[in-house]
Amino acid sequence: MIIVTGATGKLGRRTVERLLERVPADRVGVSVRDPRKAQDLADRGVRVRQGSFDDPASLVHSFEGAEQLLLVSLDRTGQECVAGHRVAIDAAVQAGVGRILYTSQMGAAHDARFQACRDHAQTEDLLRATSLPWTALRNGFYASSALQFLESARHAGDIALPADGPVAWTGHDDLADATAAILAQEARFEGPTPPLTGPAALDFDTVAEIATRTTGRPFTRTVIPDDAFREQVLAHGAPAPIADLMLSIFAAARNGEFTAVDSTLAELIGREPATFGSLLERAWAE
Repeated sequence: MIIVTGATGKLGRRTVERLLERVPADRVGVSVRDPRKAQDLADRGVRVRQGSFDDPASLVHSFEGAEQLLLVSLDRTGQECVAGHRVAIDAAVQAGVGRILYTSQMGAAHDARFQACRDHAQTEDLLRATSLPWTALRNGFYASSALQFLESARHAGDIALPADGPVAWTGHDDLADATAAILAQEARFEGPTPPLTGPAALDFDTVAEIATRTTGRPFTRTVIPDDAFREQVLAHGAPAPIADLMLSIFAAARNGEFTAVDSTLAELIGREPATFGSLLERAWAE
């Protein structure tokens, strides 16, 4: 059995779909907070069990019989995130899981400027401390985050954001393909993988040029002070911790924490990963 958490989310759902192209449905299980949202998977023969990171016993039940567990990182930050991952890892040990694959991130480090990367580093420490074999998928920074940052510029034509640095923006579909390949044992890694990245690291100056070529409309890039950006985010209703988290992405990018570009993702999926331009074109067409 291969069990996937977060199977109704962006990455988890895509990974399950790619996995079903490689292994029989009766070898795949999902652990989800709301099984109703995974009913279509159950109809296709996938084992669906309710599992909550706030209910350790439910996770032990969800993980039962797992040769491999894909632990998709929680959409939480700080100690709330790490504590949830600790619950899941403890449940995996209790359930006798054979191996844990964890969706970490490129730039995972205890001294990272980006809070999520510090959370990933702490979670990797928890995995290291278990007796289980484990793999940390050092995923490239999700391109969907860049697309969210660009949403206000989409019609205005001006990318007004804090100073940044090159980031290896990477598509969910490519990462799901790679994750499924590893789960299907087409490749194996012990501990952290190399960075699983898109083909280039881009700053928002370059993104403006790409947007111009993609749309045929001119896009400019305006650098705004960090404080002004934070005030804008707060004015749109985001809580202060979220504003600080968003700002820390730019601080980390300026610090060069997301610049690595590696060929491992291409090798895993058997093709060049999607370019940011192609991801932008598809997202804006939709």
